[in-house]
Amino acid sequence: MMTDHARLLPLRETAGKLLPGIAVSFTVAAAATFLSEHYGAPVMLFALLLGMSLHFLAAEPKCAPGVEFTAKKLLRWGIALLGARITFSQISSLGTGPIALVIVCLVSTMGFGVLLSRMLGRRWSFGVLTGGAVAICGASAALAISAVLPKDRDHEQNTLFTVIAVTSLSTVAMIVYPIIFTALGFDNGEIGVLLGATIHDVAQVVGSGYAVSDETGDIATYVKLLRVAMLPVVIILLAFIATRRDRSDGASVPWPLFTVAFVAILMANSFGLIPVVIAGLMVDTSRWLLVGAIAALGIKTSLQAMFALGPVNLAVVVAETLFLAVLAVLVLTLL
Repeated sequence: MMTDHARLLPLRETAGKLLPGIAVSFTVAAAATFLSEHYGAPVMLFALLLGMSLHFLAAEPKCAPGVEFTAKKLLRWGIALLGARITFSQISSLGTGPIALVIVCLVSTMGFGVLLSRMLGRRWSFGVLTGGAVAICGASAALAISAVLPKDRDHEQNTLFTVIAVTSLSTVAMIVYPIIFTALGFDNGEIGVLLGATIHDVAQVVGSGYAVSDETGDIATYVKLLRVAMLPVVIILLAFIATRRDRSDGASVPWPLFTVAFVAILMANSFGLIPVVIAGLMVDTSRWLLVGAIAALGIKTSLQAMFALGPVNLAVVVAETLFLAVLAVLVLTLL
């Protein structure tokens, strides 16, 4: 009969293999957080750049398993915990106008991304990845979408490239968009809707919105959360489409469990089943897991391999960003 010690031995061996890589990834995450808090740049960008500077560890046998575990498994746990950030009441408080705007912009931007990618000789999956990151919530959406897309030879490089591109463009938008929308004659409420509908990352939405006014910041944050709420729907649809596309036998599609967990947490939070303190802890944990996962992705991917993808990839992300901004202005004007 197997003893308790014998049962625990495989777990200890597995933990021993994973711990060095996990420790390195979260050390990078902690350094990125420190730099972000002291210099004001996006934490995701710092995590990526610091991670890439340690790319040599990806070939180190002691670190590689833990880095891989952080980039894949812990990433998905972090995505699931994002559900604690939003509730249905926050979404319904926006009314139908912003909801219609977000849905139109989401579908159109992802469709535009796929079309443009195919026109420029890129895979459909690259258009979905970049279009979803631009249309939903930047780096977090890129990581979530990447987790359910087919794994081709450029998959990880494309993911890392997308995270860097949307994070950088989001920082630029945080500064430029309030100036542009004010110059176009929109009031504070309308500017809040536009900022929430067009800037990629949540932190930049909050920063740009409250820089205009408290009203603008509140509205921008709610609209942005509505975009985040679209993430599980998009992920489930993509999981179905991508799997069916790769499976010619028509077999049943396995749903990614992290998307189910995301929806379950969102619903529990909406019905008040999660205490405020616990929800806050879940959001903080999600943030750390995502930053750690991005750091691990940075460690896994060489800068040379990423930029070897060429300027076409950057052109796709920039075009999607401009498309989303122009479309949001047109739809808001019509509404």
